[in-house]
Amino acid sequence: MPDNIKDQTRGDEDPYQWHAGLNRPHGSSDAVEFIDVKKSFGRNTILNGLNLGIPDNQISMILGPSGTGKSVCIKHMVGLLYPDEGDVLVHGESVPNMQDEELFDMRKKFGVLFQDGALFGSMNVFDNTAFPLRQHTDRAESEIVEVVTRRLAEVGLGGAMDKMPNELSGGMRKRAGFARALVLDPDIVLFDEPDSGLDPVRTALLCELIQEVHEENGGAYVVITHDIMSARRVADFISVLWKGRIVESGPASELFNSDNQFVRQFLSGEAQGPLGME
Repeated sequence: MPDNIKDQTRGDEDPYQWHAGLNRPHGSSDAVEFIDVKKSFGRNTILNGLNLGIPDNQISMILGPSGTGKSVCIKHMVGLLYPDEGDVLVHGESVPNMQDEELFDMRKKFGVLFQDGALFGSMNVFDNTAFPLRQHTDRAESEIVEVVTRRLAEVGLGGAMDKMPNELSGGMRKRAGFARALVLDPDIVLFDEPDSGLDPVRTALLCELIQEVHEENGGAYVVITHDIMSARRVADFISVLWKGRIVESGPASELFNSDNQFVRQFLSGEAQGPLGME
């Protein structure tokens, strides 16, 4: 059994090997790290001893069925939720132990693309994209115009700056949200199910855009999804989450050839296997 995997079987209920270490690309540091994180809401346990490393300068995907805690992971990264037990580190600093000012500064390291772009309906595309710069920096308006224009051109919306959100297609709203996530030059960009609501062609185009922008800008990209085709297209590193733990984690090429029965079933979409209609 590999050193980073230990048998944590729990009787007949969970006959799997749970990932217990932090498997990362050789020589890579972690932008974000979860250490034995537990989180419950009432009697509902969401994260159950989660160990997860998000390598820097990689496109990482956290895959798993709906309701397994993927979005809860994102909220822990930015300090919207705190673990009941364990720790969450961003660039080696403990998020739960940060004071308000430290937490505010830490959040500036993140850009977030929400499921539907989360644009302000009363602002046009330009003002939506400029909002973080106006809110969190003292930059001159001329500099803001330069940054916003460049970021919108980067996502293919250079000609849509004056459009209102209700004039945009779903894919355009996602791209506008992506541009806004980039304007503060974040170290880490979070994508909460970016393929949600998009048809297969627009999903493929968005995946291609994510790859292109990452190649240009670098940093840690974290994509939360259950879409296997998106993972095949863009992921450098994959972590499979189920029942509040990482089943397996590693380079994408290794995960798609995994011997783990749960991982194989989930990534192949087969009906037969340990994953049922729970």
